Amino acid sequence: MNASEKAQGVEIATKIASTVHLFKTHFPDAKADLQPWVNDPGTLELVDPHSIDIAFHLPGWSPRFQGRSMLVQIRFHKDPVDKIQRLVGLEITAFNHQGQAWRLSTVESWQLEGDYQPAKDIAERFRSFCRQVFEVFNHNRTQQES
Repeated sequence: MNASEKAQGVEIATKIASTVHLFKTHFPDAKADLQPWVNDPGTLELVDPHSIDIAFHLPGWSPRFQGRSMLVQIRFHKDPVDKIQRLVGLEITAFNHQGQAWRLSTVESWQLEGDYQPAKDIAERFRSFCRQVFEVFNHNRTQQES
């Protein structure tokens, strides 16, 4: 779901702003888009209501990134017992002129998958960003990599 729609209340709005700041700390040229999804029925059918989605766009295609735009999806799960919504993982998908270039998911092995891979230092900066987002949303509890 668009981050702009999820930013209801000071706490969640602050965490979204912190996430944008963290991304821009790692990738200063990126421009944040808090509304990556169009609000039409076809698109809304595909959107996860339990995620916060933010797109980041570079000024142009980058061979080091192997893409121009990245979609960051912060995924949550509401525990049925204690009714607390917890961060369960992040997915970052990069896009180039041919579509999806690569994908990083923290749910499994934290490895990049796809036909076009970013430079190793860029990939490590994305992993570092993910660890920091876990800290922001899990109140400074460190999420260990699988």
